[in-house]
This record gives sequence, structure tokens and C-alpha cells, in this order.
Amino acid sequence: MKPLPEKDPGSPDHRSPARYLLWLLRVQWRSCTVGVLLGVTWMLSQALMPAAIGRAIGDGVVARDEHALLLWSGVLLGLGVLAAVSSAVRHRFAVFNWLSAAYRTVQLVTRQSTRLGGTLPKRLSAGEVVSIGLSDVSHIGDTLDIVSRGSGAVVAIVAVAGILLSTSPPLGLIVLVGVPLILAIAAPLLRPYRDRELAHRELVGELSTHATDLVAGLRVLRGIGGEPLFSRRYRAESQRVRVAGVAAARAETRLSGAEVLLPGLLIALVTWVGARFAVNGTIGVGELVAFYGYAVFLIVPLKTLGEAAGKITKGLVAAGRVTALLSIEPELPDAGTARPAAGSELIDIASGLVVRPGRVTAIAAADPRDAQAIADRLGRYAPGEVDFGGVPLHTVADVRKRILVAVNEDRLFAGSLAESLAPDGDEAALRAAIHSACADDIVESSGLDAHVAEAGREFSGGQQQRLRLARALAADPDVLVLVEPTSAVDAHTEARIADRLRPARAGRTTVVCTTSPLMLDRADHVAFVEDGRIVAEGTHRDLLETEPRYAATVTRGEATDRAERARR
Repeated sequence: MKPLPEKDPGSPDHRSPARYLLWLLRVQWRSCTVGVLLGVTWMLSQALMPAAIGRAIGDGVVARDEHALLLWSGVLLGLGVLAAVSSAVRHRFAVFNWLSAAYRTVQLVTRQSTRLGGTLPKRLSAGEVVSIGLSDVSHIGDTLDIVSRGSGAVVAIVAVAGILLSTSPPLGLIVLVGVPLILAIAAPLLRPYRDRELAHRELVGELSTHATDLVAGLRVLRGIGGEPLFSRRYRAESQRVRVAGVAAARAETRLSGAEVLLPGLLIALVTWVGARFAVNGTIGVGELVAFYGYAVFLIVPLKTLGEAAGKITKGLVAAGRVTALLSIEPELPDAGTARPAAGSELIDIASGLVVRPGRVTAIAAADPRDAQAIADRLGRYAPGEVDFGGVPLHTVADVRKRILVAVNEDRLFAGSLAESLAPDGDEAALRAAIHSACADDIVESSGLDAHVAEAGREFSGGQQQRLRLARALAADPDVLVLVEPTSAVDAHTEARIADRLRPARAGRTTVVCTTSPLMLDRADHVAFVEDGRIVAEGTHRDLLETEPRYAATVTRGEATDRAERARR
């Protein structure tokens, strides 16, 4: 299965779940068509076997005609070989269709998640996105998988009904009337099943969200003694999911029971009527055997239709969750075409911040939220007037590639350490970034080939922060915005990082949001923010001497100690 091209033929239709499934069928029409033809061949070859058996018995055994017996035995053998071959090839195409639909959906969901960026967590929980990747793609794949067998089942039922009509009109009418009647009786069972399946999936998504939150904050919960409380809450929520799952299973059980009971009644009726006709001499022994064979065979296509109804129902529920994600639009779409030069000024109009190219600019804010707000505007994660190289930032192409905002909430992904830090970078550049982030000890102890667990749970908070910094440096964007990059490391490590940051970013633009004196002292330029505006600028040492508010913000611990000693 090749990756989806950037512009896949025919954009996914997310106006409704049914339209999305139809779009998948249209995109995969070649393999789906082959699967349907093979499914029809497989079912039809089985449907003709009772006729061959009946003719072999009637024309060969009863009539004592050896030539007819051999002829129809050969036909039966050919039908068996055809059924076996078509079944194997059909299964291969069914699996291909299943994987294609599931993988295509995963690609679309991943691409949409990347496109949404910061909008995604505001509109959908992590658990809902995880649920799509774990279970919904499977149900969507099942929907395309059942198409080949379902089509074959319909053709087989029509073929059997036609054969019965030509041989015995009453028996043919029983099948023609009985099949729609079975579907009509089973139809009311689908809606409750769909509603309960939808409710169950929503609760599973919520529970997955809470599970991810618990895992992420497990250390904090244990530290404050909150683990038992959240454990009880999680247990209660999981019981709600269990109850909803049992309700969905009951609805599915009723549907499965109808799949067996209703076709069984039809088959019993066909067999009984055929036996009465044989006793009355209306049909021969061979035809009776054939009719019984048709009755037994009808179990398969009728059960397949019931299975198709269940899988399509699940597929519609799953497709509804996918279309809900695909229909979300980014709050700040990246649709610009301007391409300012790499060494361009970056100006935040709201705060008055001017970021000069090729320098390390530090932002020290009396309220850390003001610095975060500026970083969000500079990276276009929040609306605001920002000028980049003389043009508005929202008109710039590839903002995410040119301006990278690194925060402490960023996650380390599972996989090898090298791939997690620099999936497309060379090893020399990666090792230089690791050295600049003072993460050499981590790499030496584990190795670049070491496996990283989800979110880097095996690393401490300080180690995770240094690895995130190394990843940001390895990306080497035109503008790098770091938000409190050393808040979780000790003073000695922080001093080394501060010394190495400037040479690591030589010729590039770097913005550091911090109140750490060590980081501020190594910056080329410092901007002090109060109430969302730049109120003072200069070097760290100059601001300490000329701006009391700045000194109180970045050295408040030392100032408090000096005041306390003076009072004593």
C-alpha cells in the first residue's frame, strides 16, 4: 500500500459517514470490483453445486446412467475447484481492501491532525483520536471487506431463487418472498444496535482520554497521594463503559440470533415443501436432494447478509467519528504564499517586541502568561498582528517549518532515540544538538538506538527537557522560540546550556522566554514585558541596574534574602 499522495484523487467526502464510505469505495474501485467479481464467482459456484448433485443422482444414479453420473460428477468437481480458487483469491483481495481502507483512513486522520495543530486538542480529546486509530479504522476496513462477500450473497440468493422458480414455482416464490421478509423483520434490530454502539464508542473515547491523562500525570498523583482517588474514579468510569458494552453486545446478540433463526425457518419451510412435492411425485428424488442442498446452502448467503448489516452499521458509526475529525478546520489556517528571507525581522505588534535576525533575544515577563502569549503569536498558534520580513505572518508560507515554538508540554515519541530527536537529520548534526542541550550523558547511558517509550516516560523531567531542547536545535528552523527551556535542570547544567546555545544557533534567530538570570545573562538582547507590553529593553546587566521591576522579577529570591538580612 503506497502512501497517499499530497493531492489524492477526489478529496474525502466528510459530509456524512455514508459519503465517506462511498468515497473509499470510489478510490479503491479497482480492487473492490475484483473482490466483488470473485465473491460472486465464489458464491455462485457453491450455489450451483446442489444442482449438479441433484442431476448426478437423478440422471446418473436413479436412471443408472454411468455417463451422466461421470459428467455431473466432473461438473461438481469443477465447481469445487472454482469455489476453492476463487475463495482464496477473494480472501486476498478482501484483506487488501480492508488494509487499504484502514491505512488510508489512518493517513487521512494523521494528516488532518498535523494540519489542525493546536486546534485539535481544543476540539477533540486525545482519547477520541486514539479510539479512531485503534478501533474505528478496523470497523471501516470491515465494511469494505464485507462488500465482496455481501455482493456474492445477493447474487447467489437471486440465482437460487431463479433455479427454484424454473423447477418449482411455489418453492421459488417462497424464497423470493421469504428473503425480503427476513430482512424486513431484522431491520428494526439495526437501529438499537447502532445507537448503543455509538454510545459505547463515545464512552470508550472518554475513558481513553482519562487513561492518557492518568498515565501522563501518574508521578504527580503518587507524589500528592491522589492515586487512590483517581483510581476509584477510573474504576467507576470503566464500569460505565462495561455497562454500555454489555448493552451493545445484547443488541448485537439479538441481531446475530435473528441471522440464524430467521434463515433457519425459511430453510425448514423450503425443505418441508420440497419433501411434500417429492412424496406427491411433483418432483423427483434428484430434485429433492438438490432442493435440500439449496436450503442448506442458503444459510451461508443469508447469514452473510446479516453479518454485512452488522459490519456496515459499525462502519457507519466509525466513519461518523472520522468525518467529525475531518470536518474540523484550523482556527488559523496556513494558506500564505509569501516567502520572506531567512534573516528577516520578526515583530509582534501587540507587545512591541522586535526580534532582530541572527541574535538570541530573551523575553522576561513579570507574568509568565504574557511571555507564552507572545510565543504563541510568533509561532501563529494564536491570532495577533505579527510582521515577518515586512509582510503579515498569516501570509507567510510554511510558517510551521520556518518558525518553531518549543514548549515543555511537547512530547517525545516512541521509537529509537535517534528517530525521536531527528527523524530526517544526519547523525553529526544530531550529536551537535545533543551536546548543545547537555544531553550527552543521556545518550551515553542509553545510546542513540535505544527504544524510547511513549512520551519518554523512562526519562526524568530534566532529561526529557534536555532531549526536547536537542530535538528543537536539531530541527534548525529559521526562527526558534524556546519557552522556559531550562526550568527543570540544575544550575550547573543550565549554565552549560546557556553558554552553548548562542554558538549552536549562530546565524539563526532565537527567542528564549525565561526569567532565569543564567539564560538572560547570555542573551544578546533582553526585553522585559509587563501587562503584555515591552516596558524595557537592553542587556541583562543593564536592566538589573536601571529597571527595578526587572530586577525584582528575575532576582526576587536574592532580593528577598537581602531585604530579610537588612531587617535583621
